[in-house]
Amino acid sequence: MILVTGATGFVGKKIMDICSDTVAAPSLRNASLDDVKRVVEASGADIIVHTAAISDIQDCEADPEGSYRANVELPIFLAKAAEGRKLVCFSSDQVYTGSEKEGPYTEGDEKPANTYARHKLEMEDRVLDICPDAVMLRAEWMYDFGPGKPNYYTIVRNATDPLRFSSGNYRGVTYVKEVAENMEKVIALPGGAYNFGSETNRSMFDITKEFAKALGCDITIEDVPPLHNLWMDCSKARKYGVVFSEVLDGLLKCAKDEGGLL
Repeated sequence: MILVTGATGFVGKKIMDICSDTVAAPSLRNASLDDVKRVVEASGADIIVHTAAISDIQDCEADPEGSYRANVELPIFLAKAAEGRKLVCFSSDQVYTGSEKEGPYTEGDEKPANTYARHKLEMEDRVLDICPDAVMLRAEWMYDFGPGKPNYYTIVRNATDPLRFSSGNYRGVTYVKEVAENMEKVIALPGGAYNFGSETNRSMFDITKEFAKALGCDITIEDVPPLHNLWMDCSKARKYGVVFSEVLDGLLKCAKDEGGLL
């Protein structure tokens, strides 16, 4: 049985929809360690997949204490409550925001440069100190079709104004369905941190141009100065069978799943 935190969120809901033998955790906002222990014990689960977080970078900058409670303290409580259960925590590609390298980054290249990223990296280190067999997933920007918070896929599909991406900027984006489909193999990973998501050797500008063309979107895509790359080498997880579509292939797969846009 898998206990899923953040079960109504973007990632957690997809895991609940696709994976078997799941149970949703109640909201753990402001929960104490004892509260978390009771939830874990009552669930009957032998696996915990922790997706709940405050992931908006600006929100974390505005409320660092709230970010710390959600992104560091709660995962620590889960690690202390795990007591032999497998624990999987979602981290972020944001841990590479300050790296001097251009990428693609391997797991030793982390250097966070914002509050959210610093908290995610601290979470990884402290949870692994408590549960050395826990799995930390450095997830990319994830997307899906349908209503909800805008993501890369819906931004491109629904664009009416020009889109701005850089031919010098490289970053993976990942279809959330493939995230959920990989959970069985993720649970079997040895403890540690893993880059997690789709890979590419093309810039965000080139991917966006090609994807918009495939969708039949008549939009302008402007080439702008690059941001810091968030470009990961995911070969560590891939060696254990955690495999994703290449970035553009994943986007086209999502479009097909939406209902024949291609």
